[in-house]
Amino acid sequence: MNSIECAKQRIRAIIAESKVPEDSRHAENTLEWLLRLDPQADQALQIAALGHDIDRAVEDQKVHRADFNDYDSFKAAHATNAANILREILKECGVAQTTVDEACRLVALHEVGGDTRSDLLKDADSISYFEVNMPLYYQREGWEETKRRCIWGFRRLSARVEKEVKRITYQDKVLTRLLKELINERAW
Repeated sequence: MNSIECAKQRIRAIIAESKVPEDSRHAENTLEWLLRLDPQADQALQIAALGHDIDRAVEDQKVHRADFNDYDSFKAAHATNAANILREILKECGVAQTTVDEACRLVALHEVGGDTRSDLLKDADSISYFEVNMPLYYQREGWEETKRRCIWGFRRLSARVEKEVKRITYQDKVLTRLLKELINERAW
């Protein structure tokens, strides 16, 4: 097995152990969206897409929202922590240092973007939240918290993927209504 496949298998195995039920599907869906947005995405981007939230699956290293005064600080710490965990996995699998550095840089920036490549990852992650995570997030957190998280998520959408989010519907009509109301409000 080559180093890239080793890394992808290790990432998938770790995320499969997450206590957050949607984490595995979100990782795969983020990769799917990345490849839809850029079919030529290199291995560093693909690894970053799979591993961007890996810290949520590593209980003893997980960053907890309750430890932060604001959501943006929490998300920044989460991104840095995920990059650090990912770095160790990639090194253990013998991934080339340039790929390690780039994948970890992308993961560290996946919540905020800032350049073409990290913006691409942010877009893939963002649309996957709405497509995969939102229904289970709503079950755990309820209407108000889901609304707050969606507003935060809408603010980070690029125009490129905003149109994709507008097309999403859910089996649960309440969720579809919530999403459509937020899209139509746009006053936040």
